[in-house]
Amino acid sequence: MAGTNSAEIRVAGTGRLYVATADTDAPATFGADSAADWTDLDWKDLGFTSGEGVTFSKKDKLEPVDSWQSVSPVHYIYSARDLTLKFSLLQFNEDTLPFFMGGGDVKAEGTAGTDIYRYDIAERPFSDVRALGLEFTDVKAGTTDVVKYRFYIPRGQVTASDDIKLARKSAAQLGITFTAMSKGDGKALASFIMKDGQYSTTA
Repeated sequence: MAGTNSAEIRVAGTGRLYVATADTDAPATFGADSAADWTDLDWKDLGFTSGEGVTFSKKDKLEPVDSWQSVSPVHYIYSARDLTLKFSLLQFNEDTLPFFMGGGDVKAEGTAGTDIYRYDIAERPFSDVRALGLEFTDVKAGTTDVVKYRFYIPRGQVTASDDIKLARKSAAQLGITFTAMSKGDGKALASFIMKDGQYSTTA
């Protein structure tokens, strides 16, 4: 609703990231256990992320149309749209390492029970298309009402990965930039799903 309303200010107090096979549906309902909403649909929880949380970026590229009659553009043409999520994972496991590296699997080495595993980095990159889900929780200002936001990308892939710094005084991090990909036929590039009464016209 238009106007000043502190109940509409959102702070992503706590959140989680999930990854799944491309085109896996996002949970449509909000149950008592949000984590179960995702894992029941075979989404994998990516675990702890750095304290910076997630950076959401939408960039549209416009090309100007110039004319002889004007020094200013007379029209703009949309030529590209980039929708990305940037975050750093703190956990190293069979889900996070291949996701960061661009696909593949962690495999057991040697005999059972030795806890020796191997991950091979491919000699060249391959397409590793995934679905990505984000959920965060907030409490409306001045109330005890909990609101939940979900952001869902049905198809996308890791398009940039940060350097991994191995140091004595800081945790190693898997820094990832995940970019949404078109499904074609005018289908949504990504979706917000909110459990938040402030979107009602009567709120």
